[in-house]
This record gives sequence, C-alpha cells and structure tokens, in this order.
Amino acid sequence: MSEEKKQQLIKPFYSEEKEQVLAEVQTTEDGLTSAEAEKRLNEYGLNELEEGEKKSMAARFLEQFKDLMIIVLLFAAVISAVVSHEVVDSIIILAVVIINAVMGVVQESKAEEAIEALREMSTPNANVLRDGHTSSVKSTDLVPGDIVMLEAGDVVPADLRLIEIASLKIEEAALTGESVPVEKELIVIDEGEVGIGDRVNMAYSNSNVTYGRGKGVVVNTGMNTEVGKIAGMLAQADETETPLKTNLNQLSKFLTFAIIIIAVVMFFVGIFFNNTSWVDMLLTSISLAVAAIPEGLPAIVTIILALGTQVMAKRNSVIRKLPAVETLGSTDIIASDKTGTLTLNQMTVEKLYVDNHQYDANGEVPSDSMAMKVMNYANDTKIAQDGSLIGDPTETALVQFGLNNNFDVREKVAAEPRVGELPFDSDRKLMSTLHEEKDGKILVAVKGAPDVLLDRTSQILLNGQVVPMTDKEKQDILANNKDMAQQALRVLGMAYKYVDQVPAELETEVVENDLIFAGLVGMIDPERAEAAEAVRVAKEAGVRPIMITGDHKDTAEAIAARLGIIEKGDDDSVLTGAQLNEMSDEEFAQKVEHYSVYARVSPEHKVRIVKAWQKEGKVVAMTGDGVNDAPALKQADIGIGMGITGTEVSKGASDMVLADDNFATIVVAVEEGRKVFSNIQKAVQYLLAANLGEVLTLFIATLLGWDTLLPIHLLWINLVTDTFPAIALGMEPAEKDLMHHKPRGRSSNLFSGGVFSSIIYQGILEAATVLFVYWSAIQWPVHTSYVEIHSDALTMAFATLGLMQLFHAFNVKSVHQSLFKVGPFRNKSFNWAILLSFVLMMVIIVVPGLNDIFRVAHLDLYQWGIVIGASFAIIPIVEIVKFFQRSAQKNK
Repeated sequence: MSEEKKQQLIKPFYSEEKEQVLAEVQTTEDGLTSAEAEKRLNEYGLNELEEGEKKSMAARFLEQFKDLMIIVLLFAAVISAVVSHEVVDSIIILAVVIINAVMGVVQESKAEEAIEALREMSTPNANVLRDGHTSSVKSTDLVPGDIVMLEAGDVVPADLRLIEIASLKIEEAALTGESVPVEKELIVIDEGEVGIGDRVNMAYSNSNVTYGRGKGVVVNTGMNTEVGKIAGMLAQADETETPLKTNLNQLSKFLTFAIIIIAVVMFFVGIFFNNTSWVDMLLTSISLAVAAIPEGLPAIVTIILALGTQVMAKRNSVIRKLPAVETLGSTDIIASDKTGTLTLNQMTVEKLYVDNHQYDANGEVPSDSMAMKVMNYANDTKIAQDGSLIGDPTETALVQFGLNNNFDVREKVAAEPRVGELPFDSDRKLMSTLHEEKDGKILVAVKGAPDVLLDRTSQILLNGQVVPMTDKEKQDILANNKDMAQQALRVLGMAYKYVDQVPAELETEVVENDLIFAGLVGMIDPERAEAAEAVRVAKEAGVRPIMITGDHKDTAEAIAARLGIIEKGDDDSVLTGAQLNEMSDEEFAQKVEHYSVYARVSPEHKVRIVKAWQKEGKVVAMTGDGVNDAPALKQADIGIGMGITGTEVSKGASDMVLADDNFATIVVAVEEGRKVFSNIQKAVQYLLAANLGEVLTLFIATLLGWDTLLPIHLLWINLVTDTFPAIALGMEPAEKDLMHHKPRGRSSNLFSGGVFSSIIYQGILEAATVLFVYWSAIQWPVHTSYVEIHSDALTMAFATLGLMQLFHAFNVKSVHQSLFKVGPFRNKSFNWAILLSFVLMMVIIVVPGLNDIFRVAHLDLYQWGIVIGASFAIIPIVEIVKFFQRSAQKNK
C-alpha cells in the first residue's frame, strides 16, 4: 500500500463534513462500481486481520531449553550417566526437563488465541451499495469507499463514517467499556482528538447495532480499523517475565555458581590436603555437584502451581498459564475495568421522583404512580417466554423496576394496547407511545431527557391532582434532576396527556406538547454488593485497586467513591483519557501514583497506564472483558479476563479468567497466590537445606577422610525424603495473617523473608548432626570388626539424614512461626507424605535383600535410639531459634 493511502486511512474522519469524507475516499452516496471495488481490493487488501508469523512447534520446544536451570539440569544428567553411572538419576532429570518444556509450549500456544479470536469475530457478510443497488458481499471484500447499510442486529463490518441514520444506536462496550449503547448523530466533531466513545458520527468494526438503522461509508478496513490497531498492539506487546520466573532464574544462577565453587574447592582440597589422585577427586567433585543440584525443584514447583490452579478453579478463578498462580500473590496494583467487574453490567433503577418526593428504589415506592405507567408504556422492551428482558439496557431496567413493584406491563398493555408511536430520536431526545384506554380516550405516554421534557409540559401531577406547572415546581424538578446526575445516575423524565383520538399526523409538534409532568427516574449500573468489601480487604493487604474505564468521568468517580477506591469528591484522583493525551510518558510516570480512577480511556491509554506502574517497579494485575482491554491484559504482569461477559479476545490475552466476573474473586485469588508463593518458598527452603546438609556432610567427610554416604544413598534420599514432603508442603493451608502483609513486590525473591538464613543454619545443623552420629558410631561401636563398625556408622548416618529431613519438614511449615501455632498435623496430604517417606526409608534398612542392595546394615535398639534422638533434635533446636527471631523482630 502506498504511503499516501496509509496517510489517508488514519485521518480523523469524525471531524470532517460528510461531503469531504466522500470526496477523500473517492466515492458517492450511491457507492462504488464492482470494477472499482475489485481494483481497490487489490490495492488495500482483504478486510481482515493479519495472522503474523508463527513459530513452528519444534522451534517453540527448543526455546524452552534456553533457561539456565534447564541447562544445569541437562549437564547434571549427562555427568550422572557418563561419570557416576547413575542412569536412573539421569532419566529422572531428563523426564523433568521434557515435562517442563512441553508445558511451556502449551502455554505459549494459548497466548496466540487472542489474535485468533479477533480474526473470528468479523461478521461474514455485509449489505453494500454497488453498481447503484444493494447487494450482500463478504465482509472481507469491503474496501474504503463502499457504502454499507446497517440495521438492528447487524455487526458493523468495518470502520464507517455515518452519512444517514434513523434512531441508530450501537453497542460499543467491547471497544470502549461503556455499558450503554451509543446514540449516533450526524454532526461534525471539531473538538480536536476525542476518544472512540465520543465519536458519535462513526461506527466501528465488530460493534453491534442494537436499535434503528443507518448508512455509512467505509473509511478503514483490516489492520487500519480500530480493532486492527488493537490486533497490532497485541502482536507487539511484550511478554512480561513473571516474578516467579525471575526468582527461579536468580536461584539457578546462585546455585550454579555456588555448586561450581564448592566442587572446585573440594577438588583442590582433596588433592593438596588428602593426597588423593586428581582423577578420583574429579569424580568425587562432580558427584558432589550432581548431588547438590535440586533436580526435583522444577517439577515440584510445577506440581505446586498445578495444585494451586485446582484450588483456584473451585473459587471461580480459571488459570490459563501456570506462573499466573504465583504472580497474583506478588500483585501491588489491581487495575480493574468498571463495567461488569466492579459493577453488575446491568442498568438498574435507583431513584424515583414523584409528588415532589425522591424515593429510594430499594424501599417503598408508589407502584400505581403515573410515572411507573409511562416508563413502562413508552418502552420497546420485549419479555421472552422464560421471563428474560430483551431490548435497550435502559428500557429493560425500567420494565424490571415495574415488575419488581407489581406492575406487569404485559397485562397493562393487553388492556390498553398501543395504537401509535413516535420512536426515539437523538435530535428531540424523546419517545412517545399512544394507548387506547377502556373509555375510548387516548393516553399519550412520553419519556425522555428531563430538560427537553420540561419545555413541553404545562401542568404537573401532584398527589393525584393535575395542577399548573409553576416556577417553584420546575425548580424542584431541576434540583432533583441535578442531585441524581451528581450521583452519576442516568435521569429520564416522564410526562403524559390524554387526547380524544389518535392524531391524523403523528408529529412531535402535535403529540409531544402541552404535557403533564409525572416524575423522574434515575438509573445506574450499580456496584456489586461484595466489591466494596473486596476493595477494603485489598487495601488492607497493601494492594492498591484502581479503576480504568471507558465510561464518563462523573459515572466512574461516583462508582469509585461508593466502592471506597477514592474518597467522595476527590476529583484530583480522577484522570480522563483527554488529560492523559496531554502528558508525556515521563510526566505521567511522575504523577501516576496520584491517580486511582481513569475515565474515558482508549486501548492505548490502558497500555500506557499499565506500563507506567510497571516502570515504578509494581506488579500489575489488569482485568477486562472487551476487545479494547486485550492489549493491556497482555501487557500486564497478570491479565484477568471475564468468563461470562468477556469476549474471546480478552480471554485469549489473559493469564486467568474469572468464572463469575466478580472483583471479589480477584482478591480471593491474590490470597491463594500468596499462599502458593509461600508454599514454594517452603519447598525451596526444605530442598536446599537438605541439599546443603548433604553437600557439607560429603565435603567435611572428604576433608576428614571419612566415607559417610554413598551415591545410592543420596539418590534415595533425594527421591524419597525430599520429593514427597516437598510436594505436600505445597498443599499447606494459608497462614492466618497472610493478607495482613504488604505485597512482596518485584524486589523480593525465593530467599526473602528469612528463608536464606534459615537454609544456611538448618543445612549446617543437618550436616553437623549426621557427622556427629557417624563419629559417635565409630567412637562407641556395637561390633568389633572394622567392616561391621563402618557399616553401622554408614547406616546410622544414612538413616539420620533421611529421618532428620522428615522431622525437619515440620519445621518448614512456617519460616518464623512456631510449629505448634501453625499446627503440625493440619495438612492431611503432608501427614501421608511423611508416613510414606518414613516407610520407604525403613524398608530398605530392615527388609533383608534390600539392605544388601543399598549396602546398609541392621541396627539394634541402642543404635536406633541414637538415630531417632539425633533426627528429632532438629525440631526443638529450630523452635528455639525461631523464638529468638520473633523476639528480635518485636524489639525492632
């Protein structure tokens, strides 16, 4: 496409006269000829979204092996097989690596679903004017300059500049987030750059026509449409690295360097201090390095995350990408869409004003008032057989209000049928219906904008009496109208009159004059009942909720104040899309913390907001249900889609989907995410303390010339006493004060919160205990021969290390809290894991035949007493350390 054509396609057509637009796209109101349409199709291309380049499955699979931990594990597998001849160990390591790679490919494939969903949204056909007559063509064949006909029920097939309308309303919630259909107008908008929601003379691709009909000229197709721009943003959005992945990468680097240093030191110490041959020391050092690698860690982390997804699914949070489980726990900012998440996405009557009195819709209201009758009569809502309401959200709210107050419009209209009507028109802002009553009189029911309606009323209904409208009454009505509007309510006025017969000509000058004012009704998409409590809990947990919406500033501010996101009247915390346009990225980054509500924003604004918070080092969760939310959902650290009202596009771009579209569920998921990270920390602490204990035992024993543990012993302990308890620790219930802590943020890691120091001293404690037991077995032997003494000492060291790790698993239930406060036996899965590991440890020592394979001996009661006593000692010792840690923390 030429540069000139590209420039043409990005013009602000909403700010130009109809004739100018037609001239620029070189067409007329009669449309294009088929020949010209064919020529332009070759020039502009199909009206569809580009697929973009796709990686092959093999390429995706190989990319999973770039991770440092994976490289270390592969190296360990090769060394185990070639040098140590531990083939089983190698097979286990390779299995772990391959499983992780497969899961990574699956997750990456899901990430492309968003753009695929966008491609599938397009309507298959469109009605266009070509060669002077209307014809149906594939929407993919539309070109700039085509004249498209629209009517209720149609999906807009491309971006159009409207040139003809008849009561046209288009629902654009997927693009703008605004819950109410937009009333289209044929005006020129010369206010500079305005948001999509305010471009009332445009119709955008993939929006839905809900009322009336219209005609528009195609000005943008394919990737140049607003939806196309969103698809482009999705394709270009950076995949943010989750905190967990960052933490695991940091852990991989730390372990790699630590293991290399230990192996090198041990190699030289053995050669220079023990006069061991360099070949033997090389094999010993490599064996030590392999033993030090927690090869089960990636699998255990994956299992803990998978278990977390199951728990979340039961609580209405469907996880699409495993790391999202943990990312939730580090969330600093929850950026929530308003409509459908914080609110019900259901227009609801909240106030009724009749007889100079304002009623709360939830209390007692006069159900037999004339206002109730008018709002239900001047209404095009259809009631389905199942009782559901079909129609404009504003009108269905009025009918539902009637039904809630024993006013069944079906019965009433059956008795007083409609005999005429003046449909709603955006110019006059009124709608009227005429009904024949039993006495032959004709009731004219009129609803519309209060200020317009007041100009057409001469009388008012007060307490059942029709009296002349005075300035006082008019001022009372306007004051109540203003009061409701300040509460962000959408206000409609009701009026009526009686005539003897249906006018010969149904015109506004005849029908909608000399009316009797009946009342006002105020409606809003109300906040969810549980959302305010969820906001409070989030704030208590140090998580900042912010609202990002395409709705108007007044509405957004009112709902945010009612939810507790901002204080009532706090205008300084509210920023509009127009104001954001005037800020540079640098200026916005400096001020981003001042704002908690963003109104009338575009998809580009949402991405800017998310990026600004991320630059501040915050972990951002973003919710959304529309196409317009998809780029921000993908940019956020965790994108949260809506399961009920969400488009497939928003779900495809999300890491998590809310099954109930409820903000409160996000806060529940944050708690679960914190629990998952805490449990991963516990598994890491347990595994690394165990591995450190093994490494130090071998290292010091080598320095002393002792032969304490064999490779098969280390493998069995890593398989049995490490794996099962570590997985079970991932199922620990949340600690009671979990949601009273501030988010850990990006700066923390798996070693934060005292975990690193605990690993160090507990690993040293394990090694010291094992070495002490080995030494005591040599010093005070039960047998006399060297072979039997050494066999007993080796068995006691092995049994002590295995059993001590099982006892130590109880300590790890909390980093600082006492085991007895946390509850030693609350986690049934943990209890069974400990029991299973204990049985497997005992079997290979006491069962004849197996003890020969593992080269261990039978122990007597005296020896078992030493083993069990030494193993159990880790519990009281760690409890004492925790006590002093808590005391020191209190004194700070």
